[in-house]
Amino acid sequence: METLLPFEKIKRTILVRKDAETSDKFGINPEHIPTEQLVNYGIVNIDKPAGPSSHQISAYVQSILGINKSGHSGTLDPKVTGCLPVAIGRATRVVQTLLTAGKEYVCLMHLHQDVDEGKLRGIMERFTGRIKQLPPVKSAVKRQHRFRNIYYIEILDRVEKDVLFRAGCQAGTYIRKLVHDMGQGLGCGAHMAELRRTKAGPFNEDTLCTLQELTDAFYYYKEEGNDKYLRHLIKPVEFAVQHLPKVYVLDTTVESLCHGAMLAVPGISKVDTEIQKDETVAVMTLKKELICLGTARMISKQMAAEKSGIAVKTEKVFMHPGTYPRVEKKE
Repeated sequence: METLLPFEKIKRTILVRKDAETSDKFGINPEHIPTEQLVNYGIVNIDKPAGPSSHQISAYVQSILGINKSGHSGTLDPKVTGCLPVAIGRATRVVQTLLTAGKEYVCLMHLHQDVDEGKLRGIMERFTGRIKQLPPVKSAVKRQHRFRNIYYIEILDRVEKDVLFRAGCQAGTYIRKLVHDMGQGLGCGAHMAELRRTKAGPFNEDTLCTLQELTDAFYYYKEEGNDKYLRHLIKPVEFAVQHLPKVYVLDTTVESLCHGAMLAVPGISKVDTEIQKDETVAVMTLKKELICLGTARMISKQMAAEKSGIAVKTEKVFMHPGTYPRVEKKE
């Protein structure tokens, strides 16, 4: 069974509208951002332990790094562990792109009676695809039926009534309720014994970091001047938009976007394929810096071929004005 989230299945290539070079006088490749800036403009994938709330974890990160602003990418219940990307400092607003990204969980389901293997696999197949779900009584949303997509459910192991499975799902899916509903469908009942999030958008267990590891890394940086460990744990904000399609613009276009201007076609250098109209896109410099997030007004081929028109409506600006030079208009 293929266990990929929707964005992981899309194979994008690049359409070049205008070959262009970027000046080394302005901006900086995200991989080379100074550590001092990274601590105030990055994102760290915390391995959330059981116990604290997601909000508490975010507050702990602030305390460890000595900053006053952070935000997490989707609440995990106190008992749930795993991937909790926490954006720090100026990067906080990027978590909005992760809130709507697909998630993956590994869950331990306890069946209330023995169930035939074939019947179990059958119910999981029935709950794969578009399902109707009523959020639990204790939830962060209004309790009304809503549709959610379950991308895959895969049994990893089973010992009698305990079933370990992996599930990929649309943001906002309640795994506890999914387990309950599958138990009802089996006619025997079931409950969630343990849950761990293994993917949140582009973040997975490969980039996980414990609070203790972050504390140690920051100590080495501050007290011993060794930032290697910290730079390994804190990712540039651009890491958080890996799952989004990209539009790359000319150096001369950057400054106007920093002031909230919409992106017109002539300012584009190249674009990812498979961009759909009204889709959220990340607008990048040719050094792969995030300038802003926006809504596509055209599909990829139009952005690469049209002579005029608005390609992207700017929504959230991340880059500071003045990073690239302003282009004076000719009289």
